Amino acid sequence: MIPEYEVFAIRYATRDGRRKNHFIGGDPHDAPMPMDYFVWLVRGAERCFVVDTGFGAEVAARRGRTLLRTPAEGLALLDVDASAVQDVVITHLHYDHVGTFESFPAARFHLQDDEMAYATGRHMRHRQFNHGYEVDEVVGMVRMVYKDRVSFHNGSADLAPGISLHRIGGHTHGLQCVRVNTRRGWVVLASDASHFYEHFEKRRVFTTMFNVGEAVDGYATLERLADSPRHIVPGHDPLVMQRYPAPSPALEGIAVRLDAEPLD
Repeated sequence: MIPEYEVFAIRYATRDGRRKNHFIGGDPHDAPMPMDYFVWLVRGAERCFVVDTGFGAEVAARRGRTLLRTPAEGLALLDVDASAVQDVVITHLHYDHVGTFESFPAARFHLQDDEMAYATGRHMRHRQFNHGYEVDEVVGMVRMVYKDRVSFHNGSADLAPGISLHRIGGHTHGLQCVRVNTRRGWVVLASDASHFYEHFEKRRVFTTMFNVGEAVDGYATLERLADSPRHIVPGHDPLVMQRYPAPSPALEGIAVRLDAEPLD
């Protein structure tokens, strides 16, 4: 029998935005479209996995983001000690997904081969590709490689029974999503394979993009991996906090249960 896991989205930061900022080609309705920032917790009976490590106060200030709590503080509200976490999935090496990785001193980091090659390769000469990366964080992850704390994956891989990784590409060359078996079926944490619900629902793409074709093909991959479109969780959509229940009244607006049925 495949184990079932609890899955949580933890909101750690936010920023204002407008629709024109989130779609290649802009948008005819230039209305507000704020963006939330999440890390995710996958918790089973015997082990837990953290997906992405967010960013901290210094990067938030420099990039004009509103930090609500550090990722480690958010995890602590769910009784998870970041310093004891054994496995961290890094969906890609952008600043808002790998920052604060040093808060996880016991962790092994799971990363796609293509992502490390991309983040340290020729395309980083160009502003349109490198602006999402913090050089010190990329170098820091290289240092983790030299300490044998990075497990590289090439495409799809099983992390544990009921948890698998799948390379999507598109937004970055080595972007990966996470598929998790839960009490409501197979849930897919899309990360930036779909920043907002509207991206995969309408086959539109975000403005920061390495390969548009891979991104659009990736939406079909997300749908194939998930039990239904209602089982796909985008990486930055504030609607996630509205569509799923909080684990407790004290965590309203902070975390939601993605293994629970959507509220709508």
